[in-house]
Amino acid sequence: MTKNLVVLISGSGSNLQAIIDATKSGQIDGRICAVISNKADVYGIERAKKAGIKTHVLNHKAYASREAYDQDLAQVIETYQPDLVILAGFMRILTANFVQKFVGKMLNIHPSLLPKYQGLNTHQRALDAKDTEHGVSVHFVTEELDGGPVVCQACIKVLSNDTAETLAQRIHAEEHIIYPKVVEWFCQDRLTMRNGNAWFDNELLPPTGIRYAEKN
Repeated sequence: MTKNLVVLISGSGSNLQAIIDATKSGQIDGRICAVISNKADVYGIERAKKAGIKTHVLNHKAYASREAYDQDLAQVIETYQPDLVILAGFMRILTANFVQKFVGKMLNIHPSLLPKYQGLNTHQRALDAKDTEHGVSVHFVTEELDGGPVVCQACIKVLSNDTAETLAQRIHAEEHIIYPKVVEWFCQDRLTMRNGNAWFDNELLPPTGIRYAEKN
């Protein structure tokens, strides 16, 4: 049964594009019903329009509180009855009430090997810590920022001449592989969240999820 997907963005939408491409190729048995952005002039909106996907811009600056914004955002999302809400560079901290509405059916991608480096500036933080490896994680969203159960991670070696910018570029390439893959698993009913944990093929995943190479 084809799943209904809603994607939330705040920027250029490169992960959105990867998911659009995967739905068009048949990798993902899902239909992107809508793309919603909290910013008007972002390229992700253009990507959605080119793909014939409905778009909404809900400007957070027009709201007096985070709660009021999230209430309206949830209402827009719910009109599409999504099976899955995909945060693809949506740069908003979500309220507990919003998260609870979509618990178990909302995914996020974060540019670190969680639980390391929740929050911002992950690439520089990895360099400052002299990490030998760095990566990206796809996880279910819970009320804890970047703290939900991890589904999948991709890992890269940190090179001696890496900068935050070069790490970001190489991490982006991994993001565009693993995010569509995780959405594919969800749409195949292989991936669920139960009792605060991620399960894949009815097996409890470890805290760091699946290393992508194990399942690709």
